[in-house]
Amino acid sequence: MTVDDNHLPVKVPGVEVNEVADGLVVFDPGAQQVHYLNSTASVVYELCDGRSTTAIIVSGALELFPDASSPEIFVECLDDLAQRGLIR
Repeated sequence: MTVDDNHLPVKVPGVEVNEVADGLVVFDPGAQQVHYLNSTASVVYELCDGRSTTAIIVSGALELFPDASSPEIFVECLDDLAQRGLIR
């Protein structure tokens, strides 16, 4: 996934999301899979509202995690969430 102003990542419908102490647990009933998202991935996932571009999501995550070593961490989170089928 690239950081651009054309893609608007959005959470896939039909998953069950539960907060845990250090992130989220997402159950995909269609795939019968449980996904654990750490705090970084959880923030990125929550920012995927279908209205925000990848660039806005990365910028928002950087505001919440100013000590991040690189914006690439958040791009990798988006890639991982897409590969898991949790966003499109």
